[in-house]
Amino acid sequence: MTIYEKLIKIQTKFKSKKSRFNSFGKYYFRSAEDILEAIKPFEKELGFTVTINEEFVDNEILPMLKTTATLHDDKGMTISATSIVGVDLEQKGMQMPQRFGSASSYGKKYALGNLFLIDDTQDSDATNTHGKTMSPVEVQKAKAYVKSGGKIEAIKKKYQLTPELERELKTL
Repeated sequence: MTIYEKLIKIQTKFKSKKSRFNSFGKYYFRSAEDILEAIKPFEKELGFTVTINEEFVDNEILPMLKTTATLHDDKGMTISATSIVGVDLEQKGMQMPQRFGSASSYGKKYALGNLFLIDDTQDSDATNTHGKTMSPVEVQKAKAYVKSGGKIEAIKKKYQLTPELERELKTL
């Protein structure tokens, strides 16, 4: 069986319940650990292993973690998928190691999800609006809000602003 045939079998047969509950957001989710646990029976049956590697990516705006999940078969072939997650250095209520740990957990979950085609459309992560870019209508509302004395920080709590938009809002 080729590595692609193995991956197809995993992608079509994979099941991992969302057994963890977020009491703050009131939703169930699966973690990277849940995904790895669900993959174990396939590893022996199909003859492969999975590794996860992380790389710190420093940039001027936001530090990020690049996470790569790789499937290695018993013939030396590999297939990888990657995710990139920002590290929120301003996250309230968390120490710095927790901030990086949280980003690491998300990165692993999404790299594995990308590799095994795990659909998380019902997760709060996929349905909330926090961190999303703004529509043109929302940009206009944000400009009006700032002109009337509103704080840019309040907008940033709900949306991810581009550097250009943030500069523009600061000039209003």
